[in-house]
Amino acid sequence: MSASAQSIRIKIPRPHPKQAEFVNSTAKRIVVKAGRRGGKTKGFAIRAVKRFLQNRRQIYAAPTARQLRRFWTVVCRALAPLIDAGVLHKNETEHLIEFPGTDISIQAMTAWNPATLRGDWCHDLYLDEYQLMAESTWDSAGAPLLADVDGDAVFGFTPPSLHSEGVSKADDPHHATKFYKKAKADTSGRSATFHFSSYDNPHISKTAIDELAKDMSAISYRIEILAEDVDQAPGALWTRDLLEQQRRVKAEGDYSRVVVAVDPSASSTGNEAGIVTVGRVGTRNHGRGYVIADNSIQGSPKTWAKTAVTAYYTHDADAIVAEDNNGGEMVELTIATVDPKVRVIRVHASRGKATRAEPVSALFEQKRGYLLDSFPLLEDELCLWKPGEKSPNRLDALVWGFTELLVDKDGRSLSW
Repeated sequence: MSASAQSIRIKIPRPHPKQAEFVNSTAKRIVVKAGRRGGKTKGFAIRAVKRFLQNRRQIYAAPTARQLRRFWTVVCRALAPLIDAGVLHKNETEHLIEFPGTDISIQAMTAWNPATLRGDWCHDLYLDEYQLMAESTWDSAGAPLLADVDGDAVFGFTPPSLHSEGVSKADDPHHATKFYKKAKADTSGRSATFHFSSYDNPHISKTAIDELAKDMSAISYRIEILAEDVDQAPGALWTRDLLEQQRRVKAEGDYSRVVVAVDPSASSTGNEAGIVTVGRVGTRNHGRGYVIADNSIQGSPKTWAKTAVTAYYTHDADAIVAEDNNGGEMVELTIATVDPKVRVIRVHASRGKATRAEPVSALFEQKRGYLLDSFPLLEDELCLWKPGEKSPNRLDALVWGFTELLVDKDGRSLSW
């Protein structure tokens, strides 16, 4: 900090106790797992201001412009006296504050596209809402920013839920959680991990959080408020262990039938359309079923119809299966506009979703249902859905595919 800057009084917010732990940490890699409104972003801003005033170049990145607003507001308020006095220059358009004529600055930017981080450098890098970023945001774009000066990195995230995964750029929705666990296991002192809930922020009303919790499911509360890593729900029909046991490299035999099951979405901005390809080896009563591909996609009806037709031909399917009372007619008509030669089977849901899903989960327990590869998003839906809740699209598609191939007309999955 320059001599002129030292004579001007500024007021940096006092971090709350949980924030202070990572604000003052000297670890090279810091990973913060916190509940919503727990204060991780404000803590990043406090740390960035302090280090900026120690002549360290700071870069903060969040997936979207809306998410970086909180960081930028805190930084601007803290440094306002120096900006007003002309000691610092602020570029609101670029979200940049700098000591004029030097490389020392604070910049806040979006990183929905990892490439926006390339070509710069810094002493301290902050990746906020890291669970929503692509893995390459750190691996190939962020890490090189620190190479010139052996800089430090701070990562912040809230454990991902089914609701956040749909807006994530990550290939593996749990990459931030795995990154946290790896850092926690590091005993060298190079990494440090910090975990706190929404309740640990003393500036947030605990009564308000309790009230909010009444409108949340038990799993959402554990994830969003307590910042717990929840990878399967109590009472779920599938478990992680079961899916891992039923993972295979290839099918044991030739397929007697292959279908592409579609759970449609009606608009390009709605939920993803579930598109899951399932193959059967053997007969309906005594065969095995394999999940071959998950091509679920968000987009217009024409977009997912093209994707389903591509899967149909790629895997030599004999039909596309769609629920009759959940857009089945719409699926048939939309598929026909893409390729009228494709066979569409419309199936009718005469039983509730839990009743339909139970015999399919039983196929996995009977060692008649398998996964050919890793399907992170599909597996999350299977293990986080509880009967009685609204079922997600990939799960619905998988259930219809297996039902068409291996469940009898009375809704039973017959064992060997």
